[in-house]
Amino acid sequence: MRKKFLTTALLSTLLISGTLAGCSSDSSQATDKTTINVWAMGEEAKSLPKIAEDFEKENRNIDVKVQAIPWDQAHDKLLTAVASKKGPDVIQMGTTWIPEFASANALLDLKPYIKKYQEFDENNFYPGSIETTKYKDKVVGIPWYIDTRVLYYRTDLLKEVGYNEPPKTWEELHDAAKKLAKRGDNKYGISIDTNEQTLAFMFARQNGSPLLDEQNKPLFNQKEFVEAVEYLNSFFKDGLAPKDLGMDIIQAFRSGIVPMFISGPWMVKLINDQAPELKGKWATAVLPKKENNLSALGGSNLSVFQYTKHKDASLKFVAFMSKPETQLKWMKMTNSLPAAKEAWKDKSLQEDPLYRTFGQQMEASQPMPMIKQWEEIAQTYLKSFEKIYRGGADVQKEMDEFNKKAEEILSK
Repeated sequence: MRKKFLTTALLSTLLISGTLAGCSSDSSQATDKTTINVWAMGEEAKSLPKIAEDFEKENRNIDVKVQAIPWDQAHDKLLTAVASKKGPDVIQMGTTWIPEFASANALLDLKPYIKKYQEFDENNFYPGSIETTKYKDKVVGIPWYIDTRVLYYRTDLLKEVGYNEPPKTWEELHDAAKKLAKRGDNKYGISIDTNEQTLAFMFARQNGSPLLDEQNKPLFNQKEFVEAVEYLNSFFKDGLAPKDLGMDIIQAFRSGIVPMFISGPWMVKLINDQAPELKGKWATAVLPKKENNLSALGGSNLSVFQYTKHKDASLKFVAFMSKPETQLKWMKMTNSLPAAKEAWKDKSLQEDPLYRTFGQQMEASQPMPMIKQWEEIAQTYLKSFEKIYRGGADVQKEMDEFNKKAEEILSK
């Protein structure tokens, strides 16, 4: 879920959707070609043209132009495209952006096309991924790749403090962190990423909090949420997690300063590449549980721009990208985990325990609430939590204040 969530900026260039040889619709003659423009984000988007070539081989009358857009510019470019009704044909959408752009009627409702394209069938994907594609009674995206959060831990160091298996409960996680921190000065048990927007909310869900009630009123000052914040703060309060690490997490993991942390799938490759000497000394595990062990679900979907002039070609491209075999190839190119459940049966995922954990965690992963104000709420929480872990503010009082701010945000 990386990534994320606002101001309006002018679009420096508008891609021109059209066809070669003067053609202006998808129902062109076989000798003419339709060009669809795809906006994709971040570094991984630079690999998309290679996948697009495979699509073009299967669809000789369609050309795909990919524009790679940095994540920090993507939101403003999309806002400008919506305002002008000119832009891409297919858009990569961060899962948290779906409510905002769907509410602006910027994304094509795909529900009428699900029967025609079997790749769109929601049974092909994890339930949590499907949640991120819906807005009110519409289906406005198809899952492309996913990420969720799991526990990374040093197996060798945990064994030294009596844990032959990863912590399986909140109590065990705190106990393991406490024992690890006793190894000496400048040694900690775990890293709690204070910039991770989803952390407190997924821990609150693990403690039974629905976050919002049926009327979308916030419940952030209720017992379940407050207890989760107190639990996270206890790692700082008890000296088990650094407030300011002062080094890269991989460096801290390699040196053993921080033997546990919670993160997404991209860290597997980073650790393998940057700390190869740790091979066999670390692992991934599903999150420890309280009432449950729900994790956060993120990633990206592919949507069709409401104002596209090349609907059929765009739908074909999204269907192609939704195939398990395409998503597996994409994973091998970019290390992005597939959203299609069938892809998880592949040996490359089943036989790698580091990645297999993510498939297991996906069975207990949910996206953040699909409301357009969520990003602002999450950012507001981070400011409140800083007052708690850094400034020593009373948790209940701070959550009372945060809840009031959330109510104001939701009333806008």
